[in-house]
Amino acid sequence: MTKIAKNTVCLWYERDAEAAAQFYARTFPNSSVGAVHRAPGDFPSGKQGDVLTVEFTVMGIPCLGLNGGAAFKQTEAFSFQVATEDQAETDRYWNAIVGNGGEESECGWCKDKWGVSWQITPIALTKAYTSPDRSAARRAFDAMMTMKKIDIAAIEAAVRG
Repeated sequence: MTKIAKNTVCLWYERDAEAAAQFYARTFPNSSVGAVHRAPGDFPSGKQGDVLTVEFTVMGIPCLGLNGGAAFKQTEAFSFQVATEDQAETDRYWNAIVGNGGEESECGWCKDKWGVSWQITPIALTKAYTSPDRSAARRAFDAMMTMKKIDIAAIEAAVRG
């Protein structure tokens, strides 16, 4: 058994925790799949020997995927926020999530096919809407509010006015 993290994000999946963990490990740097634990007995949403939990890391954050059945669904109240350096990195992550059965949302948010929410947030956007120039910040914010995937060039143009 590997060393257990003191604090771990536990994500509830209906039944595909292992597939989700493998996707995250392929998609994001500093991500990996660790131990896969099988149920020692039958449980409400599965049978003895089914994958019960999966230890994985997403961009350095320790996580545990729990195959808990259909009782609970993912919600936007929890999301991973990924700070991206440029448009190419923004596009790569957005397209991987949305293009793998996920769905677009607003203002840089999207969901993967398991319902987990992601904020693909360019650093340029964060700098723009937190700018001490409150007029420029407002223009950047207003531009963001019209977007699904964030367009850095459009944010930068909004900042310039």
